[in-house]
Amino acid sequence: MPAIYIVDVTNRDGVQTAKLGLSKLEKTMINLYLNDLGVSQSEFGFPTTRHESFYLQANLKLAERGVLQPIRLVGWIRAMAEDVETTFRLVPNLRHLNLSISTSQQMVGGKFQGRKSREDILKMMTDAVIAAFERGAESVGVNAEDASRTDKDFLLRFALAAKEHGVHRFRYCDTLGYDTPFTIYESTKMLAKEVGIPIEVHCHNDLGMAVANSIAGAKGALDGGQDCYINTTINGVGERAGNADLVAVALALTKSKAFREGYKLGMPLNLAKAWQVARFASYAFKVPIPLNQPGVGANAFAHASGIHADGVLKDPENYELYDFTELGRGEPHLVETGREIISGEYSGVAGFRHIMGKMSVTFDDPAQAEQILELARYANVEAQKPLVEEELLFIAKYPDIARELLTLMPLQ
Repeated sequence: MPAIYIVDVTNRDGVQTAKLGLSKLEKTMINLYLNDLGVSQSEFGFPTTRHESFYLQANLKLAERGVLQPIRLVGWIRAMAEDVETTFRLVPNLRHLNLSISTSQQMVGGKFQGRKSREDILKMMTDAVIAAFERGAESVGVNAEDASRTDKDFLLRFALAAKEHGVHRFRYCDTLGYDTPFTIYESTKMLAKEVGIPIEVHCHNDLGMAVANSIAGAKGALDGGQDCYINTTINGVGERAGNADLVAVALALTKSKAFREGYKLGMPLNLAKAWQVARFASYAFKVPIPLNQPGVGANAFAHASGIHADGVLKDPENYELYDFTELGRGEPHLVETGREIISGEYSGVAGFRHIMGKMSVTFDDPAQAEQILELARYANVEAQKPLVEEELLFIAKYPDIARELLTLMPLQ
């Protein structure tokens, strides 16, 4: 039976959100949380962007050490042979790529202003795929940007050309949130049947249907006989109105009427990590979790109506489709109201040792404490906010990786 996999794109599409961003350490923590949650792939950055290079290489080292396993780390680039060349020059140990190019008549005409034809688009894509495999890529996905506004004949031709050149997945991008669950189901089912390779769905929320479209698109691919990869972001962050929310998609796949028993996941999801990852992303992006967000919103398990309160007290399943403990909720969230020592860019070693001691971290000697403190200071400079406990523990455990994450080298 075909299976469903989740590909989270928070570290690619999420960080492209206007007015938002993440430090390189925060992006790394996101990858660690996604791995714990059971996400199969993280589209973890832009290998042609120089300031990403050390971050990308550091995360690939974590994968080599078995820390970021079994999650697969995938880079996103334009489907251009020159971008492939730049990728393997800057990040030579990268092995998984997604190549993206526009396919709709609107975007081909509107972006290239008559300089490129659809034949040019096909050649650019296939040349990029060939270049990626020649330089050692182990898996390549091809993305059709604005697929939902691309006419069926060209979309099919584009996907078949990608398959003929050995790509492993075809990404159907509903770039403007134009699809409905009905239209995307038909499109992905057609592609799965006619092209015969796994289909990836990437949905935006401009009309408020990103999660529904993602689930319907997955069903179409599965009913067409192929595996499906659903793109998500944590808390639904993303350009304009955002992308399909990771936790909402995970809940729909494991709790909804259609999917709970009828389809299978390619990798098991550990929903107990959902609350942790949503909270961290909210803190890192400085964007509150909406009250009514599925599973992790403040009101997701709140009951005020007399009838509802009475019913849930008698039996939670009367008004709760799933239990809050399944999402890692239920433990009290403590807020310091007395004396508080915080790690910051101007911290001293005495205060830092106190903070780390509360987390049962000790140092072999003063020099080691100073070394870890220096890294924490730099991490604070980059993030411009206090580091959370998990970040401090990461720096203490992997100081060499932390140093690489904090390294930036602009062109001379």
